[in-house]
Amino acid sequence: MSTRMDSGDQIGMWATLRRGVEHSPELKQGIVGTLLLALLSTGGQVVVPIAIQQTLDNGLGADGGPDVGFTVRMGILAAAAVLLTGVASYLMTTRLFRTGEAGLATLRTEAFRHVHDLPLLTQNTESRGALVSRVTSDVDQVSQFLVFGGILFVVSVGQVLVATVVMAVYSWQLTIVVWLAFAPLFLSLRYFQQRLSAAYGVVRRQVGTMLSAISEPVVGAAVVRTYAVEDRTQARIDEAIRRHQQASTRAQGFTAVSFSLGGLSGGLANAGVLVVGIQLGLAGDITAGEVLAFAFIVTLFVGPVQMGTQILTDAQLAIAGWRRVIGILDTPADLVDPGADGATLPRGPIDVRFDHVTFAYPGGPPVLRDVDLGVAAGTRLAVVGETGSGKSTFAKLLTRLMDPAEGAVLLDGVDLRRIDQRSLRSSVVLVPQEGFLFDDTVGANIRYGRLAATDAEILEAARDLGLDDWLGGLPRGLATRVGQRGEALSAGERQLVSLLRARLADPDLLVLDEATSAVDPALEVRIGRALERLLVGRTSVTIAHRLTTAENADEVLVVDAGRVVQRGPHAALLAEGGTYGALHASWVAQQAVS
Repeated sequence: MSTRMDSGDQIGMWATLRRGVEHSPELKQGIVGTLLLALLSTGGQVVVPIAIQQTLDNGLGADGGPDVGFTVRMGILAAAAVLLTGVASYLMTTRLFRTGEAGLATLRTEAFRHVHDLPLLTQNTESRGALVSRVTSDVDQVSQFLVFGGILFVVSVGQVLVATVVMAVYSWQLTIVVWLAFAPLFLSLRYFQQRLSAAYGVVRRQVGTMLSAISEPVVGAAVVRTYAVEDRTQARIDEAIRRHQQASTRAQGFTAVSFSLGGLSGGLANAGVLVVGIQLGLAGDITAGEVLAFAFIVTLFVGPVQMGTQILTDAQLAIAGWRRVIGILDTPADLVDPGADGATLPRGPIDVRFDHVTFAYPGGPPVLRDVDLGVAAGTRLAVVGETGSGKSTFAKLLTRLMDPAEGAVLLDGVDLRRIDQRSLRSSVVLVPQEGFLFDDTVGANIRYGRLAATDAEILEAARDLGLDDWLGGLPRGLATRVGQRGEALSAGERQLVSLLRARLADPDLLVLDEATSAVDPALEVRIGRALERLLVGRTSVTIAHRLTTAENADEVLVVDAGRVVQRGPHAALLAEGGTYGALHASWVAQQAVS
């Protein structure tokens, strides 16, 4: 999986730019007009040196004395050129800003959406910090280049071309001198581009690693403090920062060499123009005004070429970031949504069928092996087994967070892979062990079950589950803030929010990965009663961690080492003994101790 995410790193520079523009078509909008404005901006800068040359040679140095009228006209022309340059530059900049940000907003949106389309298995192959960096800081790096480096690039290229043409008009000899001075830099650009591309690719990867190292202890701050591992955590962060520093220093070393070479070339060009220009002037091949104008125009050539070294650095950073984003977009969404062509599940309790299902995580042995069973509509099924037996994988396959390697999971006789995702998500709901709460209000978190639900509908759902008095007892009711990851609520209260969310979704098949969090007895009783009401009239599959859940189920499914080894009602399995009997005895012993 991660190899596919890194596939963008293998794309060449021009291919990366082409793919980037394909994903951000706004970048091409109005490009002709932008280039024309860039040409006007550059042309206006050339007018000033020409006006100076004309003023010296034909105004102040005119036959019969200075021509004041001509000099004034040249001054007005220069002022008009400066004004035109400013207006054209402003319009070009605003157009680049608009198209650049619009294009990158499209890229960022597409990348975020694609990440959500990836199955959990694919997402888990890359650390969260590295994954987030791909769709945030990597895109930001592209944004900075397009908005700022893009402007400089367009202006610089236009400036070099126009300056070359004007220089050639004044003196082809001096033009050759300038180009010869910059020949070593131009010939080495390909070499520096390749080295910078590789170096800044490493830098972008180290940014992701550094973000992971920093974000994990922030999220797990309680664990870090509880076990007093601050020093170890800080050492990991320091190591990630050190590696990022080393990668950046190495990349900037190439930048420093190319920038120095640009400065050397500029110095040689100015010295060459001065020496050869004097010789040409003494020979009568060029006037003093033309030499002065040429010197001004050389600065219009030298400046953007030297700036090009910095642009090259920014471009490689941006391209490295672009490659990483493209790597995300090129990673296929393994769980393909058939969309409108898919089947729609009818409302009502759902019949479940596992048809010889086998599943293995990449590079590992099978977690589930040839599971073949059916669950009648309206049945309450409890799935039990030791840790690592395959219970949670069973739940993920049933809710299509992953697809089986072999066989098929069917709901009402329809393969999950053929069901429209909207229909599937409205009919099947998973309540995980720890329902994730967003940093918002209790009401907003419950409303994730059905976004259009009103406060009155939420309160009605609470009354159905017998939780209206709990909601009423919160400091601000539905408006109570839950904090990051719901940390303002207790573990049991977070479970209640998850149950209310599921009730609001009103699914036909409810899959619960029962929480093992320790809660006070009163709250445990409340959770149990709410669950009983929630399960009425639905098919339910519960990954059971508590004795009472298995006892109250219609059937118990016992999983061991990825295989279904026992199935039947609690009493029958208890009499049968075997794996379930051993698990039950262990539960009873734990209850006695507690």
